[in-house]
Amino acid sequence: MAERVIETDGIELCTESFGDPADPPVLLIMGLGASMLWWEEDFCRMLAAGGRFVIRYDHRDTGRSVTYEPGRPGYTGADLVADAVRVLIAHEVPAAHVVGVSAGGALAQLLALDHADRVLSLVLISTSPAVPDRGELPADLPPPTKEFARFVSATPVDRPDTDSVIDQQVAYARVLAGGRRPFDEDGARALVRRDVERAHDVDAARNHDSLTDGQVPEAPLSSIAVPTLVIHGTADPMFPLRHGEVLAERIPGARLLALEDAGHGVDRADWPTVAAAILDHTA
Repeated sequence: MAERVIETDGIELCTESFGDPADPPVLLIMGLGASMLWWEEDFCRMLAAGGRFVIRYDHRDTGRSVTYEPGRPGYTGADLVADAVRVLIAHEVPAAHVVGVSAGGALAQLLALDHADRVLSLVLISTSPAVPDRGELPADLPPPTKEFARFVSATPVDRPDTDSVIDQQVAYARVLAGGRRPFDEDGARALVRRDVERAHDVDAARNHDSLTDGQVPEAPLSSIAVPTLVIHGTADPMFPLRHGEVLAERIPGARLLALEDAGHGVDRADWPTVAAAILDHTA
């Protein structure tokens, strides 16, 4: 296991793999504004121990991947989908089981719609439909919780020093956790500090907040033909559970695994359950 920076089409992306390349490949796609560290190493090792070749990577403007001037990303959401393909090609993986969390789950959906030959199956965690209904009945999707909206609206734009950035991100992690379980502040703070100190430019990640979609696939979610598992916390404050239910309803044959009292993301307390579900789904 070692970090590896790939360069393709003039774009540098930092990647890391776990396990035997001969095993079935699993590509992990993190949400926007977050580096691959949020797919925590021990979780990746759990999947690798189950006989999977696991690949995680830093999005542009996160971690050790290419960074752009804050406020001027010069790329779109569609480019981030293409980056997933670049990672697979660099690792000589023709197609993979794709696991995406939050906006990474939206990127995974778009990958399955635009590059179906690259996707063996989907696992969509804490996410929402990535494309419009395209003539289907409109989905009744609830907004984020009041607590989440209040935090986002009150978050200061200026972050004067590293400690302020870390404090803000830990507070955000607490909100995302949903409030129904004890929050591991020490663990969150250690992870955030590693992430901040590792990044080329921690402020560049804010470019993700202003990305345009780019060229979005016209096909509906109902055209996704690969086996799909939707995993969603019942206390998700960003995308309440109904978002996961709609995904499972829209994608043919999709299954929904609801995690009781779980918030947004993959909580350490749920690692055994989530890892077992991914291993079973990708068997």
